[in-house]
Amino acid sequence: MEVTIDPLFLAWSYFRRRKLQQCADICTKILQDNPYDQDCSLPISEAAWSLKTRALTEMVYIDEVEVDQEGIAEMMLDESSIAQVTPWNKPGWRTQPVTQSGRPITGFVRPSTQSGRPGTMEQAIKTPRTASTARPVTSASGRFIRLGTASMLTNPDGPFINLSRLNLAKYSQKPNLSRTLFEYIFHHENDVKNALDLAAQATEHAQFKDWWWKVQLGKCYYRLGLYREAEKQFRSALNHQEIVDTYLYLAKVYQRLDQPITALNLFKQGLDHFPGEVTLLTGIARIHEEMNNISSATEYYRDVLKQDNTHVEAIACIGSNHFYTDQPEIALRFYRRLLQMGVYNCQLYNNLGLCCFYAQQYDMTLSSFERALALSTSDEEQADVWYNIGHVAVGIADLTLAYQCFKLALAFNNDHAEAYNNLAVLELRKGRVEQSKAFLQTAASLASHMYEPHFNLSILSEKIGDLQSSYTAAQKAEDAFPEHVDTQQLLKQLRVHFAAI
Repeated sequence: MEVTIDPLFLAWSYFRRRKLQQCADICTKILQDNPYDQDCSLPISEAAWSLKTRALTEMVYIDEVEVDQEGIAEMMLDESSIAQVTPWNKPGWRTQPVTQSGRPITGFVRPSTQSGRPGTMEQAIKTPRTASTARPVTSASGRFIRLGTASMLTNPDGPFINLSRLNLAKYSQKPNLSRTLFEYIFHHENDVKNALDLAAQATEHAQFKDWWWKVQLGKCYYRLGLYREAEKQFRSALNHQEIVDTYLYLAKVYQRLDQPITALNLFKQGLDHFPGEVTLLTGIARIHEEMNNISSATEYYRDVLKQDNTHVEAIACIGSNHFYTDQPEIALRFYRRLLQMGVYNCQLYNNLGLCCFYAQQYDMTLSSFERALALSTSDEEQADVWYNIGHVAVGIADLTLAYQCFKLALAFNNDHAEAYNNLAVLELRKGRVEQSKAFLQTAASLASHMYEPHFNLSILSEKIGDLQSSYTAAQKAEDAFPEHVDTQQLLKQLRVHFAAI
């Protein structure tokens, strides 16, 4: 005897097992079998519609708490980011790749480093993934379909939900449908305007007492750049219900408003209600790290590990801090812990190779870099790994290997300023003055915040008798690194020489 399973039950089973595509396909079949449920008299149609909406949302869902939606346009227009300068802690030779903001690559990539997310200025100026019209099934049957149920039709040649024909006022009064519909519009369709309209009407229908809708309003305002409006909504939501995510959303608003102290106080207020909450401790550690208060950040990351000893970001950041405080052996233990946890990427093996080299475990250094090269997914990663191999070659006095590695780094990334700087030093040792000068000028133009190319160019110009160029380059080196003693001594010698003339 053949046993048949109810299609809706099977779709729900697929949804719970995260087989989202199979779930959506079954719901589509159910909706096709009942396309003209004019009065919504069949609960199965409404349930299938809601379940398919949730499945499609889950396919593209990104946690808004972890996503820092800052696009290229916002970065270029941010005056504070233009003024940031990150000095290198080892003159002349870079030891470890860093991100564009100056943060060392620690083997853990946060979601904010990923590109192509919705919510950035680039995405905001694009048309949302909605259609302006929906083709009716037939011209004759189209007039029999009400406006409210027409948007629920599944059209294989068009979008699942035609947002331009949605009756938002109707759906805002249905708690069972409005929330799933909002998440679909917000996450899947990236249509913040319609999502905001739905959230506003649902909040009004709930008599402004539903904290969930206030949080959604705040998320919409945040996406639109209305940070003060978002702050009001999140504050109001906290007054109704203390939720960890609301604290995280509100802290993101304060960070975007450049108020890190207020964000810190908010996180500590959240810890009073939720002691030992890992996400709140991680938020405090990140803010301290961005404020360059590394010691405090490390302490909070240690508190994170007391609550969750498998927290990848905390382990990676503590290991990175030990590496930059000249404790490679301790950093190696933290990175090895990540390997034991199953983290397996280019950045981790790159850092393992550097730690092994500085801890004088030379037998593991090159094998780690080989793994890093095998796992690299972009030319920039390949360039950084080859650069670090070149740095190791300099440390073991194999200048021929170092020269080849720096050349390979430039082959993968022609804008690698540190490789140009180090190649210039090697060229000068070979007596190729003009080639060395050209490399230094290129490095100085690519990375004006680095003092090494300017200082090396100043030394080279002084040796060939071009004192004016030497003085100009030394001044730029001093601007980039005012505490550099060799630059100060060189400027003093040049000033004495000019005074004598």
